[in-house]
Amino acid sequence: MTTLQEEFLRTFHAVHPSVTARAMAHGKSADGRSSYELLRDRVSACDRVLDLGCGDGLLLELLAARPTGAPSVLAGLDLSAEELALARRRPGLGRTDLRVGRAQQLSFSDAQFDGCVSHMALMLMSEAERVAAEVARVLAPGGTLAVALGAGVAGGEACESFLRLARPLFEAAPAAQQIPPLGDPRLRTRDGFDAVFRPAGFAPAEWETVRLDLTGPLERVWRTVGTYYDLGPLDPAVTAELRARFEAEAAAMALPDGRIPCGMKVHLATAVGGRGA
Repeated sequence: MTTLQEEFLRTFHAVHPSVTARAMAHGKSADGRSSYELLRDRVSACDRVLDLGCGDGLLLELLAARPTGAPSVLAGLDLSAEELALARRRPGLGRTDLRVGRAQQLSFSDAQFDGCVSHMALMLMSEAERVAAEVARVLAPGGTLAVALGAGVAGGEACESFLRLARPLFEAAPAAQQIPPLGDPRLRTRDGFDAVFRPAGFAPAEWETVRLDLTGPLERVWRTVGTYYDLGPLDPAVTAELRARFEAEAAAMALPDGRIPCGMKVHLATAVGGRGA
């Protein structure tokens, strides 16, 4: 059954397809890889890979072109038909199985995959135990789950400035302009993640927190901070005023080359599990 949260996400991404990739694809970790590339490399040995919440297909495209060779089976699932329409246009994904659907009720066979990835989507999903059970079902025994989860801002830079300006507006917005609670907060911590996934048959997760450098021109930094779901329902005049105030503060912190310093953190969780048939 579709939840209120899922309906909000579907509507948001219909209006703003590709929003996550536009915000994060340029971010680099200390070793120069994006968060998408970090996930790709965590399933480098997997030959049948599913991407949950695949969005516009950027991670799938990276998997199809990975140095170790493309998986023989590649599939993506997302709530948004609009996101999947963009994924279908990506080079290299012509044979990828792309489906609209819910992670709580996967339309894939038992043990169909030996790898499952999810970029900034798992922590937005309701009924976390059902998601864990379904991922375990479609993974073969010993399969790998690798996910990127939001972990907050990374210091006193543009992201922090944005949140300081935006949070009072989010809290003061009329009820009709506030978003529903999204996901399960347990999935943003290592202990909480294990509490959800270990009963489904997964080993304790390997857990790493990585800083992404999202420094760039002001317009691109706004696209990054402007991905907060809370902005979606706000009155356009309120959003415009917030943007003007943010840009004024951001300009004051510009580097000598004009770029705006910006950083955020992601948790990378990798767990081995799978029950198969």
